[in-house]
Amino acid sequence: MKAHAFSLTKNELELMRMLWAEGKPLARSQIINLSPDRSWKAASIHILLNQLLEKGVVVVDGYTKTGKNYGRTYAAAITPEEYQLRLIKESSAFLPSKSSALIHIMSALIQDAEINAETLEQLKAILQERSDAQC
Repeated sequence: MKAHAFSLTKNELELMRMLWAEGKPLARSQIINLSPDRSWKAASIHILLNQLLEKGVVVVDGYTKTGKNYGRTYAAAITPEEYQLRLIKESSAFLPSKSSALIHIMSALIQDAEINAETLEQLKAILQERSDAQC
């Protein structure tokens, strides 16, 4: 896989969301049929899949019969959570350290999101567990 700045275009992300939602490998024709409200043209599926393959977020999972021929099936190589983590890691690269990046990112997320008491308690438990593991 080539080193790229990790980001997905609007169309690539739309296709990834569909693959994540389906949760199984799909052929090109299935992808097209399952996304009738797509923002991309059906003829662009080949280009989009190749871009996603090059970025390492999609893999060829196998082959299936499509009409008289066989076609490749594609599956997501990363989860939505892994995608978010990669975005966060890339966007925090300009900060002086991982610790500094983590503090800034967590602070921004907590301040911007609607966080309820239950979520805060879950976060506290995660942090406490991590802290106890290091002792």
